[in-house]
Amino acid sequence: MRAGRWTALVATAVVGALALSGCGRIGNAAGDGDGGAKFTLSETSPAPSKEIDSFSWAMYAEPFSLDYAYAFDYPDNTILSNICDSLFRWNKDLTVSPGLATKVDNPDPLHWVYTIRQGVKFHDETVMTADDVVASLRRHLDEKVGSFWASAFQNVESIDKTGPYQVTITMAKPDYTLNSALVGAPGVVESAKTLAKDGKDYGNSAAGVNCTGPFKFDSWDAGESVNLSRFDDYWDPKLKAKAKHVSFKILSDASARINALQTGEIDGAFMIPSNAADILKANTDAGTLYFGRDTTVQSLVFTDLAGTFKDVRVRKALMMAINRPALIKAAEQGYAKPTDALTTRNVWGAAKPSTVDEAFKGLAPLDYNLDEARKLVKEAGASGKKVVFSTASLSAAFDIETRAIASAAKDIGLVPEIRTMSNDKYTTLFSDPEARKGTDLVLTSWYLSSTEPLEMYSVLRTGDFSNYGGWSSPKYDALVNQAIGTKDPDQRAKLTAQAAKIASDEVVWGPLYETVTSMWLGKRITGADPSINYMYYPWAAQIGGR
Repeated sequence: MRAGRWTALVATAVVGALALSGCGRIGNAAGDGDGGAKFTLSETSPAPSKEIDSFSWAMYAEPFSLDYAYAFDYPDNTILSNICDSLFRWNKDLTVSPGLATKVDNPDPLHWVYTIRQGVKFHDETVMTADDVVASLRRHLDEKVGSFWASAFQNVESIDKTGPYQVTITMAKPDYTLNSALVGAPGVVESAKTLAKDGKDYGNSAAGVNCTGPFKFDSWDAGESVNLSRFDDYWDPKLKAKAKHVSFKILSDASARINALQTGEIDGAFMIPSNAADILKANTDAGTLYFGRDTTVQSLVFTDLAGTFKDVRVRKALMMAINRPALIKAAEQGYAKPTDALTTRNVWGAAKPSTVDEAFKGLAPLDYNLDEARKLVKEAGASGKKVVFSTASLSAAFDIETRAIASAAKDIGLVPEIRTMSNDKYTTLFSDPEARKGTDLVLTSWYLSSTEPLEMYSVLRTGDFSNYGGWSSPKYDALVNQAIGTKDPDQRAKLTAQAAKIASDEVVWGPLYETVTSMWLGKRITGADPSINYMYYPWAAQIGGR
């Protein structure tokens, strides 16, 4: 992203927000397979009319940690976004605006200078300074911490305080993607004193966190709930929480979650199981189901490229054996659309439309062709080879997809073994290499937390934390690294497109379909936005009474 654009973005407090109110529609998404519109995207829900004492929110799994360095999945970030602020904010329309940094300058290709907001208090009432920003960001560089977001800082040479409210990041080489990461968990600021005091206990269920968000940590009852209370000294009056308390209830059983929403036992939730969407849409007496912008692609991840899927022909074959339109209708009830890309188009916003068109046209389609798929498996000498497919009952859609993909593998001569795990265990597959041992294949709903497609393609470089299969391509690495160091956003996108084509041709991951953000608000509450930005925006502060 160009320095000039960033300086303009963060110099004005209202930059990036759309001038919309109510629950204005922003267009139709996927159809139901019969020509009709299955859902309509909304900007927001109606504004609340009053404050409330509390509300409850359903979670499909327990957070791995509330330590921002390990906040790498939906449960962690859904909660943490309301407790901790980042240097920048990700708005509901996927633009960026000021957060704990009010300005960033790029005086030369190797330096980023951040002006830190003054008068911000942590939840223990101490005042945030540049020292806290430095301590928080440096953790991502510390190998002893082992941050899951370390790759975002791979080109950082040093992070230093250069004034009471100024922090300078010095790069070893130019990197024009760093700031896009600072919208999310990599840009979170915690009290330096708290980090030093809590040490290895920081972010666990006993210690919690001490950040600057509109809610503060109260308690974490393992396997049951995470409970927050309003922080009355929050720095942004526009986002002072309208509820005094919020309780995130952990309900791993999808049916139990939906029943709790329909009865009003739980007030709201994101990620509504698609098989329940039609039911909830019809139950207008209980609440309202909203759909909004997303950056998520449901993909197959080949986690062991030294085994059955070592040969690209076998990876291609499995993708060609999956009837994706039929899968979407069966698993997602039509609340999705097929794609051959690992990113959605809306994360390519800095590029020219023609560049984006070319990027997506260049991706090799893997259309359903069972005969050709069987032929490829036979040519690769993979007939009869075992495939361990690890999965979890996250939703009915996951269960249907698991069975369909295992059936597709069997149809082309492979021998699938489904390994079902608990929801919490399943999330560790994406953070712990030991947990992935013995697994060949997993499903992921992979969301991007910025409008920078390199966020996706950078993770497929040799040795990256999220390069789960250990794939390696020197040509690919060189293209991605060149793109990261390219200032002009359109030229950066063109280089990214070349890398995307290589990843597509090699079927490093197998894209299945794009999803949509779904949000249920029960009849008591309103105010939140149905946008994927909830991962890194204090969405719960907006919720009040109808």
